[in-house]
Amino acid sequence: MKGGRKKEKPSLLSPTESILESISDGVFTVDMDWCISSFNRAAEEITGVSRKEAIGRRCSEVFRSSMCGPDCALQQTLKTGKPVIGKSGYIIDADGNRIPISVSTAVLRNSEGHVTGGAETFRDLSDVEALRRELDGKYMVGDLVSRSPLMQKVFEVLPAIAASPSTVLILGETGTGKELVARTIHELSPVCNGPFVAVNCSALPDTLLESELFGYKTGAFTGANKDKPGRFSLARGGTLFLDEIGEISPALQVRLLRVLQEKAYEPLGATRSETTDARILVATNKDLTEQTRKGAFREDLYYRVNVVRVELPPLRRRKEDIPLLVEQFVERFNRLQGKAIEGIEAEAISLLMAHHWPGNVRELENVIERSFIMCSGGFIGIGHLPEELKTQGLPGGAGSDVKSFHNLIDTQSIRTALERNDFSRLAAAKELGIHKTTLFRRMKKLGISLPKFDGRSRRKQIQ
Repeated sequence: MKGGRKKEKPSLLSPTESILESISDGVFTVDMDWCISSFNRAAEEITGVSRKEAIGRRCSEVFRSSMCGPDCALQQTLKTGKPVIGKSGYIIDADGNRIPISVSTAVLRNSEGHVTGGAETFRDLSDVEALRRELDGKYMVGDLVSRSPLMQKVFEVLPAIAASPSTVLILGETGTGKELVARTIHELSPVCNGPFVAVNCSALPDTLLESELFGYKTGAFTGANKDKPGRFSLARGGTLFLDEIGEISPALQVRLLRVLQEKAYEPLGATRSETTDARILVATNKDLTEQTRKGAFREDLYYRVNVVRVELPPLRRRKEDIPLLVEQFVERFNRLQGKAIEGIEAEAISLLMAHHWPGNVRELENVIERSFIMCSGGFIGIGHLPEELKTQGLPGGAGSDVKSFHNLIDTQSIRTALERNDFSRLAAAKELGIHKTTLFRRMKKLGISLPKFDGRSRRKQIQ
């Protein structure tokens, strides 16, 4: 027909092929020699490898995956005949980027039922991973984890503190994690590639502590048969952390003051000074202001170490962090002990929430470690907790702890609903069976914040 549009050529794809070309998951198949026999459009987009380049090559050459080799999901499927669903890993795309993926596999059979190869679908998890990092970044700095508003204030200032060369004073009760904060400051600092050297000043008598800090020369005292570098020397180019600085004697405080002022010190038995460029971090569980007033701590040294101050709240003031810390400890002890404990039961969490935690985070860690010994698998329950926790019950005045626990359950329920609904507040409210204004009010009261992008559009910023 003149002037009419040219007829489009009919598609040469079968209905199955058309479906495979339209889906957003990558799909490929291999023959029994592990050579790729088909490769859909999404597979091209995710890997950056064209179909023409991929077909005929071994799949390990195309994907360069963390699951290639003994961990290959497709190999496992061909060996057992059973599919693998949702196994996580990553591939390296054509540009060298690491792409997080989840894979599912199946066996390919011909019309006679004989195995002819395997099929694998893989999903790009880059957006999910980015969202997870955004959420983790809000609640985690280095190895520190917290949802507490008190700790969030600490998290906000740590990067700026780490970037500064100033001396930092870290205050907090025993077991609050002062050394962990010091390590985090070091890891975020410009000297992160240098050494991190820690000294507990309360663990050694004055004479030993002096030689430990400053080192000594041959012949400085009986038994000094060779030079020994001190911690100030070993920490050059890195960070020196002096824990429990409030325990050192006034005489040693004078020598320490000189190092902080002049970056110079003399090893025992030396005839000339040495220098150090180590970043100095100090910590104590004592009230140095009160110690200074009593004359037990030099005022000039106090002002020298109190340049930048970080105060860590005790665990009893941030009990909303207990489930988060327990999760972290469970993951750690699973790795260390080769176990597969799935978590902790709600009743056990309730008991942990009611405890006063005089030993702070360190005490909680010890409780979970002891529970691991008693729990062979599944979930940690009340029966696995130490007897002193089980027999104390709810102490007097525990009403606030019970209230905190109920708030915690509300917080977890709301967060789970938001995450499950891609952070759409309207959908989350519907799932929870409450009006959206009730959800907004509860979120505000519990201090629940949202990521930068909500469920309506990952690219649309929440106003």
